[in-house]
Amino acid sequence: TGSNWKLKFHLNCLFFCVFSIVSMFLNTLTPKFYVALTGTSSLISGLILIFEWWYFRKYGTSFIEQVSVSHLRPLLGGVDNSSPTNSNSSNGDADSNRQSVSECKVWRNPLNLFRGAEYNRYTWVTGREPLTYYDMNLSAQDHQTFFTCDSDHLRPADAIMQKAWRERNPQARISAAHEALELEDCATAYILLAEEEATTIVEAEKLFKQAVKAGEGCYRRSQQLQHHGAQYEAQHRRDTNVLVYIKRRLAMCSRKLGRTREAVKMMRDLMKEFPLLSMFNIHENLLESLLELQNYADVQAVLAKYDDISLPKSATICYTAALLKARAVSDKFSPEAASRRGLSTAEMNAVEAIHRAVEFNPHVPKYLLEMKSLILPPEHILKRGDSEAIAYAFFHLQHWKRVEGALNLLHCTWEGTFRMIPYPLEKGHLFYPYPICTETADRELLPTVFHEVSVYPKKELPFFILFTAGLCSFTAMLALLTHQFPELMGVFAKAVIGLYCLMPLPWNVCELMSLLLV
Repeated sequence: TGSNWKLKFHLNCLFFCVFSIVSMFLNTLTPKFYVALTGTSSLISGLILIFEWWYFRKYGTSFIEQVSVSHLRPLLGGVDNSSPTNSNSSNGDADSNRQSVSECKVWRNPLNLFRGAEYNRYTWVTGREPLTYYDMNLSAQDHQTFFTCDSDHLRPADAIMQKAWRERNPQARISAAHEALELEDCATAYILLAEEEATTIVEAEKLFKQAVKAGEGCYRRSQQLQHHGAQYEAQHRRDTNVLVYIKRRLAMCSRKLGRTREAVKMMRDLMKEFPLLSMFNIHENLLESLLELQNYADVQAVLAKYDDISLPKSATICYTAALLKARAVSDKFSPEAASRRGLSTAEMNAVEAIHRAVEFNPHVPKYLLEMKSLILPPEHILKRGDSEAIAYAFFHLQHWKRVEGALNLLHCTWEGTFRMIPYPLEKGHLFYPYPICTETADRELLPTVFHEVSVYPKKELPFFILFTAGLCSFTAMLALLTHQFPELMGVFAKAVIGLYCLMPLPWNVCELMSLLLV
């Protein structure tokens, strides 16, 4: 209509007048003004960058982002969902107070492989050593602790084996074991041969069956004499450790040879017969075997007994609990549908269980999602470290793949854990803070020659810090160029402003304003 064209004409005249005034103002400016302007902008953006960086290092979040979310977003009608409440936070504080274990205590891997039948075979095929010297040295210390005592000199075969466990040369240890067997049936000699000389699991099982007979005889004799003095009590303790170790390894042989139900029965009987020997963590062997049988009800019963606040946690406990909760919803889970309708109660429980597991050991998901290649697990693990993640994923990846959609749910939710963990890591969310010494210990346990040790995921820099750093650098560069080439930069600035003013943007603005007025 004619009124619209008149409005557009008057608005164009207005923009032309403003452009003329701006041009006259720019013509009166000297190069010193441009230097001062860009220098001041660079100084201000630099100060903002320093403040943002200091605030992020201290509180783990961007100050500008926090102000925007906390104060501006409610004014604009938004709702802040960035900090979900969790009913278990108080329990997490109590859990962190109860944790008194050493940060970097190394534990015996309950699912460790056989050195002769598995580790050595890997070396023969690839030419690589899967075990580090530090790991094997820890195993030698364990053998001396569990399989020897002060009264070994009273029995010639045990005296030979006491020296054998201290030998560094594998062939010397094997020769000593054969020498001990020439004197009598020695259970620890059979153990050494089954672990290091047997080249197959079948051979190892035969040797362990012979070890059981010898071990049970020694155990019964020492059991009758255990109250006759400290020496007999130590001997009985040693014979108990030997017998438990043999039966546990026999159950593992049955599991590896496909006789899983037989392995489960052996493990249950062993846990009933020796309920106080929790140092071997036989329940983790039992959990893996029950998952292989897909007996999820029994898995839940074992978790109910061992996933206790007073007991030390492990990746097996936390991730198995997450797998069971994910199993209930993973087959129908869809990220798109969940974003539209929100999470159901069962889905929320599964996500919280995954977050709990990831907070305990953040290295496991990359192995389960096959974002990082697996290697043979070490004989010792560091809880919450890369070594424990490898040991768990090596045996449990197949169980996650068997549950439809479980890995998809893990892929969609595991990274959200780090938004709930305070930063810096002075305090955990559900567990005690992540130890800072795990990387050093894992480098001792894992063969770093062909494996890159996983480290704790570092918090990414917020967008505002990166933006401020870019703005500071850009304005500083403009200030330097303006100082060096004042006339050229003045011409460039006028050309840019003139080009911007001649763009069809004002005409579009005029049309928009006219439509609004009409």
